[in-house]
Amino acid sequence: MNYNAVVIGTGFAGLSAAISLAHMGFDVTILEKNDQPGGRARQWKKDGFTFDLGPSWYWMPDVFEAFFNRFGKKVSDYYDLYRLDPAYKVFFKDEEVEVPADLSQLKNWMEQREPGSGARLDQFLKEAAYKYEVGINDLVYRPGRSIFEFADWRVLTGLFKMDLLTNISKHIRSFFTDPYIIQLLEFPVLFLGERAWKTPALYSLMNYADLVLGTWYPKGGMYSVVQALVSLAEEKGVKFHFNQEVVGFTFSGKLITEVKTADQIYSADVVVAGADYHHVDQQLLPPEFRNYSKKYWESRKMAPSSLLFYLGVNKKIEGLPHHTLFFDRDFKLHAEEIYGTPKWPTDPLFYISLTSKTENTAPEGCENLTILIPLAPGLDDCHEMREKYYHLVMERLESRIGQEIRPYVVVKRSYAMKDFLEDYHAFKGNAYGLANTLLQTAILKPTLKNKKLQNLYYTGQLTVPGPGVPPSLISGWVVANEVVKDMSLAPV
Repeated sequence: MNYNAVVIGTGFAGLSAAISLAHMGFDVTILEKNDQPGGRARQWKKDGFTFDLGPSWYWMPDVFEAFFNRFGKKVSDYYDLYRLDPAYKVFFKDEEVEVPADLSQLKNWMEQREPGSGARLDQFLKEAAYKYEVGINDLVYRPGRSIFEFADWRVLTGLFKMDLLTNISKHIRSFFTDPYIIQLLEFPVLFLGERAWKTPALYSLMNYADLVLGTWYPKGGMYSVVQALVSLAEEKGVKFHFNQEVVGFTFSGKLITEVKTADQIYSADVVVAGADYHHVDQQLLPPEFRNYSKKYWESRKMAPSSLLFYLGVNKKIEGLPHHTLFFDRDFKLHAEEIYGTPKWPTDPLFYISLTSKTENTAPEGCENLTILIPLAPGLDDCHEMREKYYHLVMERLESRIGQEIRPYVVVKRSYAMKDFLEDYHAFKGNAYGLANTLLQTAILKPTLKNKKLQNLYYTGQLTVPGPGVPPSLISGWVVANEVVKDMSLAPV
């Protein structure tokens, strides 16, 4: 018998779940609210400029490769991948550094800042490599449905080496004292959902991903990864339906039998919700079938939202590589205004993506520029506030690189909390999902299985293993295996 699986949402987690279930013999239908696949990783084109609307960093290439390998494929079957060198540039208050692909060059800069720091970086990354091996290649593949999943000898004996009970701020400072080196190593956790002094030191594994595994770029942008997953899904027989926002379900006892959109009804033996977990739980399900209360959701710690600007510029810009971080203001203050006392930032840090430095994503002689400002989720979002921060960051950018940009902007689009809510039903307008705090890790995250319905599962950035593109790929594969396990079928 072929079972019908309905997957809601074509983000990375939804696509991963759909591919995995189809590979295991399910007849899979995937429903997408918007008119193209990708979820937050959609693409936007305007007047010859091409923008990735969402993720722009390609880290952990081994996770992508492992995913395609499960289905007898390779990444190179679908897209070309290039390692960026420099990986990115950082503007500090009175200095700048390009982070090279060659680690020895980075250590030379560090030695100039803090003698002896190069050797200490080797030890720091050795410990981070262990955390990456256990964390990314083992722990994140556990579904988080029982504490006994973690009661094996390797995990128990490695708890101290994983540094779960110390924070990453303290951990980094046990190796280094230079403020710029510390900022460089703390930056990957800025988007994990908490200040560095409240984030487990386990997440130094992100430094290993950054500095050792490197920053890569898929030809065609991150949307080429979406297209690769769609191609693989279609090869597996997955059926796609766009402009089909799910509005409810039909129930029979403790089972969902149908998934309803505004104009269609889809029969289902199993449902995997890759849409926003909070939206499904609180808006699509009646109270008797909800996993959590409103109070529970309001108590969750969220990763940031973002204010983004997509700019088409009809001139070339000098002094900026593919990725640039502006850490020229108070790092702690901005983090506090995201996570501690949430408000629009006084003097924000921001990030710039310039994919036209790597390939032709803009017309001849032009650049496509994306600017991202991390924000606390749930802020009041209005046009006037967006414009205020547009000019604030553009003034700093133009001043730092000594070039005018605003007079040459011919395409401009902003995107923030209201858009995340409208396009994705994102809880509090978040961009990155649930924060990776110690109390929101593994079994302490919202569970991937509905507790009251036998055939409803959840995948994506509000459940295990957490936010980010590689974890989302893993999330879809993990939930598919839980489906077949619960149905007493043979897993992949």
